This record gives sequence, C-alpha cells and structure tokens, in this order.
Amino acid sequence: MALTLSERAAAHISAFIAKRGKGLGVRLGVKTSGCSGMAYKLEFVDVENSDDVRFESHGVAIFTDAKSLAYLDGTELDYAKEGLNEGFKFNNPNVKNECGCGESFNV
Repeated sequence: MALTLSERAAAHISAFIAKRGKGLGVRLGVKTSGCSGMAYKLEFVDVENSDDVRFESHGVAIFTDAKSLAYLDGTELDYAKEGLNEGFKFNNPNVKNECGCGESFNV
C-alpha cells in the first residue's frame, strides 16, 4: 500500500510549507460527498495523529487514515498547470466512475 507525489506536486508542497513557515507534510483523505459518492480531502499537516499512516515521496511526508487508504491505495498526487488553471490532480487507479463535474468519484 502506498501514496506518492509527482516531482511537481512535491516541489509545490515543499515551497508552500516553506512559505507557511510550518508543516510536516500533507494529509490525503476521502469523505462522503458529491453525486458519485466520495470526494478527496487535501490539507496541510501540522501535527501527526496517532492513527495516521505515513508515506514519504520526493522528501515530502504524506499522511492518511486507514479508512481513506483503502480507497486511495496506489494514488499519485500530481500538480498541473493547464492554461490559466492550475491545481492538484489525483491519479487514483481505484476509481471506477467520476461525476461529470469531476468533484466526486466511486470505487
């Protein structure tokens, strides 16, 4: 089981943590939401939880909980710029369907 970051995502997260002046890494998770059932959660981590599962990719720590890991296993978080849009992209091999707006998915 693993979660990874692309080099672009790791560089973007590292720069943002440096700008914030604090942070251990990022937390990836899922929540029940949207028309397809689940949505991604992404937040910075300042304190590690006792039930966190921790991975490291390109020098950046990635945290998740065991429940979310079941849906996220094998996911790579990428950072992309496309025209005027930029942001994180979840490359999740477990996704079976996504909603039309791209905000939620199911496995």
